[in-house]
Amino acid sequence: MGQEALYRLQLALLAAVVGYVLWLLAPVLTPFALAALLAYIADPLADRLERRMSRTLAVTLVFVMFSLTLIGLLAILLPLLEHQFARLIAALPAALVWFRDTATPWLQRHLRLAPETFDPQHVIALLQQHWQQAGGFAATLLGHVTRSGLVLLEWATNLVLVPVVFFYLLRDWDVLVARVRELLPRPVEPTLTRLARESDAVLGSFFKGQLLVMLGLGVYYALALAFVAQLGLGPLIGIAAGLVSFVPYLGFITGLIAALIAVLVQYGVDWLHLVLVLCVFGAGQLLESYVLVPKLVGDKIGLHPVAVMFAVLAGAQLFGFFGVLVALPLAAVAVVLLRYAHERYIASTLYARAPNGVAPAAPAPDDTAAPREPPRDAP
Repeated sequence: MGQEALYRLQLALLAAVVGYVLWLLAPVLTPFALAALLAYIADPLADRLERRMSRTLAVTLVFVMFSLTLIGLLAILLPLLEHQFARLIAALPAALVWFRDTATPWLQRHLRLAPETFDPQHVIALLQQHWQQAGGFAATLLGHVTRSGLVLLEWATNLVLVPVVFFYLLRDWDVLVARVRELLPRPVEPTLTRLARESDAVLGSFFKGQLLVMLGLGVYYALALAFVAQLGLGPLIGIAAGLVSFVPYLGFITGLIAALIAVLVQYGVDWLHLVLVLCVFGAGQLLESYVLVPKLVGDKIGLHPVAVMFAVLAGAQLFGFFGVLVALPLAAVAVVLLRYAHERYIASTLYARAPNGVAPAAPAPDDTAAPREPPRDAP
């Protein structure tokens, strides 16, 4: 085996060992991954403030700003969500009656289901059973936590770890990046540094834009469903649709289905409100596709909707909630790696060599192509 092949085998084994260790430690890495994600998002702001003050003071200001923003959001959202959940619980009996008297006969009539095949009483009993479990979820969870010292300790540790790790990672972010760069094998350090900068540009644009898109859609759906469609549960459905909109079309689909069910329960077969809900989500999809995403995210990121869906589902399946946190960053890095692999393939003799053994001239570069966005601030 040549030296080059042995060197590549060593790199592959090292990457496999690192991936296996991360897979083993996934259950305990969630607070660290969340803190690292927050530190990554906040680092550009800390870098700008560092030009006028010390790094520690800049990080402290960013940390206080993030904390106050989170507290303000909780102060606004928690009373609203509590009120919406109370309305949801109050509407449950009417929803069960609608399901038994309206939805079930319609399903049996149009799907030609035999009564013994589709037993509404059994379905209602299951819904009531699970809803009672969901309604008492907070009390059950609180009782379980208070009875289990280990669970209580784990929750308390995570609550403390996330802000503490976030602060220290943000303070030493540039130092950590420099140390990692020093540890890279020297022959591949220039290539890995270039790929890291491109990944940084992709991730920075994606996170900044996608968070704003989620916020904009959540506010729009909540207000539109409450005031245009006049749904009592409109704010709750709108906030939920906005939160899950980081997966393409998931917020639109789940929000639309939930809103249509809410209309049927609240108003019955009221075509006016059904059309209003359809208009709200149709306008929301246009707003997302033609205004928010092009302006805030853009098409330079290269994350295909199918790739985003697959990344989130695969991350959740392999690593749980930790996998959901790191799925999109890893997908963005994978896009950069695929671009690099494509460049190497185009430049290789495997692609360029002609049938007669003579390599044709490389195609002239396309000067009309849009320039790549410069990376965000990074060492």
